[in-house]
Amino acid sequence: MTVMLIAVFVLIFCLVLAATKVGFQFVDARQKKQMIDRLHVAAGEPVAELSNLLREVDVDKPDGLRARFKAFRVARHAQQQIQQAGLNWSATHMLMAMGLLCIPGLGLGAVIGILGNRLITAIALAVLFGFLPYAYVRKKRKKRLDTLEEQFPEALDFLSRSMRAGHAFTITLQMVGEELADPLGQEFRTLFNEQNLGATLEAALRNFAERVPLLDVRFFTSSVLLQKQTGGNLAEILTRLAYVIRERFRLKGQVRAASAHGRLTATILTVLPIATMLGMLIVAPGYLQGMAKDPDGRWLVGGAIAAQFIGYYFIRKIITIKV
Repeated sequence: MTVMLIAVFVLIFCLVLAATKVGFQFVDARQKKQMIDRLHVAAGEPVAELSNLLREVDVDKPDGLRARFKAFRVARHAQQQIQQAGLNWSATHMLMAMGLLCIPGLGLGAVIGILGNRLITAIALAVLFGFLPYAYVRKKRKKRLDTLEEQFPEALDFLSRSMRAGHAFTITLQMVGEELADPLGQEFRTLFNEQNLGATLEAALRNFAERVPLLDVRFFTSSVLLQKQTGGNLAEILTRLAYVIRERFRLKGQVRAASAHGRLTATILTVLPIATMLGMLIVAPGYLQGMAKDPDGRWLVGGAIAAQFIGYYFIRKIITIKV
């Protein structure tokens, strides 16, 4: 049994190393392509269409098996998430951290074996440990996007007042980047620098909307491009857009207050089984240890953990109301 576990561990370790190597090569190729794309953007070659800002339409979108393979753009997705989280990581470092954290998960699962089988436990813990860097990036991304969403109405008011004072739109973008606090000030500085280095306004705004994937930002970029093509009072448009965003914030606060009971219930139902298990380990240690040694008991423990995750997922789906 010990020899088999060692062989399985060595096999999985080799697979992780091979996957990491392939990931590095893929990331290097993707970074070269991104550098070429940035040079094209700086030269003003790609022009963003107004219709694509609110909804992406791919005429040559593949279907079937080709679409499934195209969806697995791991390195590009990782780099996009890291950039939106405001971290100084790279996709290579993130994938490396995920691969390295799989190793202690495999070792711990091979020793514990609480899910009825040591191999199943090792794989489950490897996946769990490897997911931790991605979960951290997602948490930082959500926190940063929430901050950007809170700052955006103030930025729109600043743009509107500056344009009413007679400043040009590009100069106003520079002033917003210098006056507003980060992270939104940093994004506006990047927007101004891209245009200042030769990119078209359409391309710069499109990149801005990709870096800050918020609905309010898409409304802003669409309004600016629409005003550029058809004319109109852009200052008045931005003022009304800031008012709409603030009203949506107020509605979101009301929804959050109404769903407070559900969120509290979800927290209690999630924490209560864990607290009960820890309490029983202190009061009656032999009770759960005997269950972990029994083959059927291990399956019950694994099923309880899986049911806990499934229940939490559906509760979050119920209490999450998008406004």
